Amino acid sequence: MAFLLYLALLCAQYASTWALPHVTTAQVNLGYQIHQGWLNTTGNFYNFSNIPYANPPVGNLRFSPPTVPNVPAKPPVDDGSRFALCPQGIPLWTPIVTDWLTNGIGVINQSAGYTIPYVTTLPTPLPGTSEDCLLLDILVPKTIFDNRGTGSGAPVLLWIHGGGYTLGWKTQYGSGAGLVAASQAHGKTGAIYIAINYRLGLFGFLSGPTFSSEGGTANNGLLDQRMALEWVQKNIHLFGGDPNRVTVMGESAGGGSTIHQVTAYGGLKGPSPFSQAIIQSGAFLPVPGTVRPERIYQKFLTRGNLTNLTEARAAPTEQLQLANAILVGEAPFGDFTFNPVVDGSFAPDLPGKLLLSGGYDHNLTLLVGHNDDEGLEFTSPFLPPGNETAFTENVILVSFPDAAATNATSYILDVLYPPIFDGSHGYTDEISRADYIVSEALFACNAEYLSRAFNTSAYAYDFSVPPALHGQDVPYTFYEGPATAVINDTLALIMQDYFTNFVIRGDPNGEGLVEFPSFGEGGRMLLDFFTDAVGLVADFEDNERCTWWQKALYY
Repeated sequence: MAFLLYLALLCAQYASTWALPHVTTAQVNLGYQIHQGWLNTTGNFYNFSNIPYANPPVGNLRFSPPTVPNVPAKPPVDDGSRFALCPQGIPLWTPIVTDWLTNGIGVINQSAGYTIPYVTTLPTPLPGTSEDCLLLDILVPKTIFDNRGTGSGAPVLLWIHGGGYTLGWKTQYGSGAGLVAASQAHGKTGAIYIAINYRLGLFGFLSGPTFSSEGGTANNGLLDQRMALEWVQKNIHLFGGDPNRVTVMGESAGGGSTIHQVTAYGGLKGPSPFSQAIIQSGAFLPVPGTVRPERIYQKFLTRGNLTNLTEARAAPTEQLQLANAILVGEAPFGDFTFNPVVDGSFAPDLPGKLLLSGGYDHNLTLLVGHNDDEGLEFTSPFLPPGNETAFTENVILVSFPDAAATNATSYILDVLYPPIFDGSHGYTDEISRADYIVSEALFACNAEYLSRAFNTSAYAYDFSVPPALHGQDVPYTFYEGPATAVINDTLALIMQDYFTNFVIRGDPNGEGLVEFPSFGEGGRMLLDFFTDAVGLVADFEDNERCTWWQKALYY
């Protein structure tokens, strides 16, 4: 299970990712600093860790777009040893998910409902937690680095981590060494791997009318990502990379972020600072209006003991981290509180609607995927059989709070997902019905919108290794060797082969692999990654439900 995997990694994964065994070093002059990397002799690549790509977003720079690093008179040497992760926030319903998915629904009193906790103290921050966290890592195969400045440069893969827009960091699931190795397997030329941090929770995703009127900028986490991509355009040639061959890859919130990068500015600001994208289980809570953001901002001021944004910019980081822990910890079941919002600028509308109207960069090539059961980990188990009121409150109004006002609730529950449990609609009880709604509306339909919009410029896949829960594919993506989360090592290598083929050539196909047609050329077929087989299946999300969700008629 993805969340259980996250908990296992949370306190252990980074322990080995920023210890720097300086065997052989190399330096790159970035203008604002001279960054020193070290040679990983096992993987034969240079690791340039913890490169700042923007000024620290603290003080008056809080709640504002990132700014280009200041250039001192004499650039200092940075050996990359200052690891940092952005302040984290974890919803307190997550232990319940772990409990009932591990021990069965019998451990839950469904009729009692979920009691939202009242948070008063700041959990112990993870080591390295800092608002000065806008850092990126670069892994460069030695042959590429040694040949920098000659030829057109190597392809680049940039990873945006997931975590509900409130948690996670760049090395959460691994260093990327497995992908670097895969990019050089079978005679391939190799690729440069980059992973980034971006602001999370209230630090990156506060919004609302009052927030804006007081000088705050919405979607700063997305703007951080954009600046990192622009940093790559400016600087990657120094490491041997080609700025014209950049692929963005993200999973979950990282995938949802990448969708927002694809539709940034409605496609009206010229070419994107990348040419391709790999979007895995792209997800976000659709927030088209201002009611929810305003309510969250007002709760931030109240529970943060603040009067306005000016006070928030001057407040100690611990005060803001506590407010973040409160807002995220007290989220309704299945919610993380913070998400990208429609801001009229970077996000002029919901991505689904922009894809429908043509408001995106049409010159991109995509590789898009989702898992079979994306929604279960975010589905409330407090759904007594036959209680439509509880179902509405715990499922529909959590994800679509405006649905009741627009009379969309009845359409969702009576027409799209009616309470018919004979299996004819894909579910047999209230929880699987709710899971079906969450899986489609917030995850799988996003992949369908993208595949349909890009057509012959998209490759679509499905990950169906049982139980195929959300995030279960990530250990396959970052495979470096046998791991308990990977059932089939060969399948992991096959996935990495498709992905790195796509990064290098814009086409995932390669010798010895099952033919992977584009979505348009293949008749809307998906490449299915199953436990012990890879094959083509029909796009089961090509249905009237996804068509309805894309129009966003629920607000």
